[in-house]
This record gives sequence, structure tokens and C-alpha cells, in this order.
Amino acid sequence: MAGRLATTTTGERRRRTVRYETADGVATITLDRPEQLNRWTPLMAVDLTAALDRAETDDDVGAIVLTGSGRAFCAGLDLAEAPSFDAAERPEPTTLPWHLSKPVIAAVNGHAIGVGATLALTADVRYIAAEAKVQFPFVRLGLVSELGSHALLPRIVGLEAAADLLLSGRMILGDEARELRLASRCLPAAEVVDAATAWARDVAASTNRAAVASSKRLLLRDVEHLLAEIAPLEVAALGELARTPEALAALERLRPPS
Repeated sequence: MAGRLATTTTGERRRRTVRYETADGVATITLDRPEQLNRWTPLMAVDLTAALDRAETDDDVGAIVLTGSGRAFCAGLDLAEAPSFDAAERPEPTTLPWHLSKPVIAAVNGHAIGVGATLALTADVRYIAAEAKVQFPFVRLGLVSELGSHALLPRIVGLEAAADLLLSGRMILGDEARELRLASRCLPAAEVVDAATAWARDVAASTNRAAVASSKRLLLRDVEHLLAEIAPLEVAALGELARTPEALAALERLRPPS
């Protein structure tokens, strides 16, 4: 069942930015701001944390699909809703897929830019749309990427490919993401969510959950301490760089007119 409306701190009702649904042992968590290409906001960070925590504690859930509604997975930070990239104001979730004991597959159904790309990295498996644009554009804005990407990306694609993507900030499409092993499958956009859901259903139905949790913990063991160390360093560097004139000017150019 989809998540209900939540109450804000001011007591006003608001629409959730993340949709939560379960079926056949699978929790599907959908970033749900399609008109804004699921651009990231502080409320989305709160809602995603709540959805991931809910899936982790739901005994009926054996696997999790993380995706976006509409044409995009997540097209980056929404500068109309989020104030800046400053560390003190950066809207990051307090729970991420690598914190969970259950497997998470990212169905990258469309563009994954900035935080959208780093969020996809935190999943255990990624399926990607051939049409999707993927970019870690941070250095082009005078910033650095976050969510543990400096630990995760080299582990997923290798050090040189990670350097290519993070140090250039260049954009790639889904087929190159697959070639780089950033995703395990590349499919037409219309097939990505169904394929990821089929994978999750098979895991939920055919595996022992304690064994899966143990295997996931062992898979992440060699990178767990790096994530704990690097993620705060990324946040600190991001906050420091976000105050430089170059970054401020670049972000202002991206900010939509009021």
C-alpha cells in the first residue's frame, strides 16, 4: 500500500515525495516528483530514510526495488527547494541501502544526475535504461560527490574508470554505464522496473533471508570502514567548496528563476 500523507512540523499536510508499495515480498520505493524529474529535496531525504527503514523492519519484505517515477530516476538537487550544497544545509538521508541487511536493486529508469547518480551507487545491484543519462557533474560545479561515492564507485567500476567519471564530470548513457560495469543490465526504459522487480521477487521467494543478510554483510565488509570514514569527509569537502566564489557562481547559474 502506498505511503499516506505525513504531517509537517507546522502541522500542515504535505504530499510525500517518496512512494512505498509492497507486493510478493518486494518493497518498491519510488522517488515521486515526476514533474520535477525527481530532483532531490530535504523532504525527499526524510521520506527516503523513512521508506528504507520501513522496508528493513517489515518481515514480509525480502528485497527492495529503488526507482523513480516518470522519465527520470533523479535529476540532481532541486535548487528551488534545497538551499545549497553547503554541508550544514545538505539534505542527505540518514539511512542508505548499504545500511540495510536486505538487498536493494536500483531500477535506474531514466536520468541519474548528481545525487541521483550517487544514490544509485548505494544499491547492491543496478539495472539501467539505455536512454538514461548518468553524470557525476560535481567537479564542473567546483564541488565533490557524496554518499560514499569515493569509496563505492572505485569498488564497482575500478579505480581508473572511477577517476574518469569523478574527475571529468562527463556524462555517459546507459550502454556505457553497462560497459563500465556501473550497471549489471542495460534495457529499454520501459523494461527496467519490471526486470528489476523480477530479480527482487526471485530473491524474496527463493533465498534464505538470514543467509542473504550475512552474504551482504560479508560483501561490504572490506568497504564498510571506508564508507564510515569517507562519507563525512565528502560532506566536509562539499561544504567547504560550496562556499567558494566559483561554486557559488556555478550554482547560481543552475538555480531556476524565482
